[in-house]
Amino acid sequence: MVFKRLVIKPNSYHDSIVLMRLARTVRNIDKVVAAQVGMATGLNKDAVREMGFVSQELETATANDLIVAVVAEAEDAIDNAEEVIKESLEGSARQEPGVKAAKIYATLSEAASVGGAGIAAISVPGEYAAREAGEALASGLHVFLFSDNVSVEDEVRLKKSGKEKGLFVMGPDCGTAVIGGLGLGFANKVRSGRIGIVAAAGTGLQQVMAIIDRLGEGISEAIGTGGRDLSKDVGGITTFMGLAFLESDPNTAVKVLISKPPHPSVRDNLIRMLDDGAKPVVVCFMGEEVGEARRSRSGKVLFAGDLEEAAILAYQLATGESKESLYSRDELDEMARKVMRRVDGGGYFRGLYSGGTLCHETLTMLRRMGIDVYSNIAQDRRLLIEDPLESFANTCIDMGEDYFTRGKPHPMLDPGMRVPRYIAEAGRKDVGILLFDVVLGYGCHRDPAGVMAEAVREAGRIRKDMGQGLAQIAVMVGTAGDPQGLEKQAAVLSEAGAEVLSSNRAAADLVSRIIKAQGGTRQCLR
Repeated sequence: MVFKRLVIKPNSYHDSIVLMRLARTVRNIDKVVAAQVGMATGLNKDAVREMGFVSQELETATANDLIVAVVAEAEDAIDNAEEVIKESLEGSARQEPGVKAAKIYATLSEAASVGGAGIAAISVPGEYAAREAGEALASGLHVFLFSDNVSVEDEVRLKKSGKEKGLFVMGPDCGTAVIGGLGLGFANKVRSGRIGIVAAAGTGLQQVMAIIDRLGEGISEAIGTGGRDLSKDVGGITTFMGLAFLESDPNTAVKVLISKPPHPSVRDNLIRMLDDGAKPVVVCFMGEEVGEARRSRSGKVLFAGDLEEAAILAYQLATGESKESLYSRDELDEMARKVMRRVDGGGYFRGLYSGGTLCHETLTMLRRMGIDVYSNIAQDRRLLIEDPLESFANTCIDMGEDYFTRGKPHPMLDPGMRVPRYIAEAGRKDVGILLFDVVLGYGCHRDPAGVMAEAVREAGRIRKDMGQGLAQIAVMVGTAGDPQGLEKQAAVLSEAGAEVLSSNRAAADLVSRIIKAQGGTRQCLR
């Protein structure tokens, strides 16, 4: 027998990150089949309907209302779920040892009136995010806008308002920043240093910071902008402000800019500004072909073809030390030989990413190496998969896209959401290579490697029963200071049977070497 319960609490707002984690906790309760805990946005209401709930109260609920929907195999499981939710949302949240209980404020203006705050971190439904961001700016606060589904018109209005007030608007859909040594959103624990970064890419920013930290240098500031900032409509408002700040910042010796290719008019203005500055700059417009023109007219701007190269160039400029790459050709050749011994005859490549920027970079790198890869975020429409659940030939999927996260935690919060797809791909006879990312840091899952290690072991067992080999490759983005423990996380995956790398570029290179060793580029345009 199946038991269901739907509760809607009017005018009861809670942070989306808190609700996603709570929903994951409820789903782990014994005999709970499905659970949804979230604000009554359109996407969340759709997810509840898909669970089989139909009610007029659900239809009339607004994004200010809280939805709790639970499906279980026993009524006491639903009761347990309700108790867990009640305790979590009514003020019994656990405090970390040594951390003072936080003062709760009803509004941003109330919090700002107390004084001492400089940044408002906003994570509310998109319908209300612009309003809250406007209130923060009016209160004299910089804005870290984690929320998505904010219109471009609201983004432009907010950023123009912020610029007039001398306040940053980082976002919307800004996943990562490190300001004054404080990480916001999904952020790694990085060394303090002389390299300042402005980025329109969350996991791209994390990858560059992590490599710089690994090399022994550190970050002065890391300013996120949101993915649309360099579009024609927005015009790079936050990017220009961020770069100007780093130019005047005495703690910053080298500037780095990371984004997908900007609109041409915005790009031209950016390069002119950077050429006129006094400090050297590394620019990585992911997906843009660098070619032989590695420097701007002034020589102050160096163009990087990928995230690892951007980090290494910045390190060289900051320290004066020479470094070519994290992994030498000999090291990658040896890894390829090691992994090839597990493949036994080849097979297609399948990538399952939680970081959209990393997925995009893998597509770009493999394309440059002559390998066509299908994806739900492919720029080439011939390679675009309309159904993200479909895999064809070589396929790389961004599982952080809205299709997968609708009413569910992002895979950086819940890496277990990738496990069923990972196991399914491992069971396909024509698949020989599986690649996935593991992102460490604050805001992420406490043990992502542990979750994925179980999938790696199960995939290995499946292939052994099939009498076939399988190459399993993990990209780990993190630092020695991250709370999950970088070395421990890498060891867990390695012991499970995955080859673990710290560079996404190196992982794509390894995949390319394996594919080509199997007999070619496997270009398979439909």
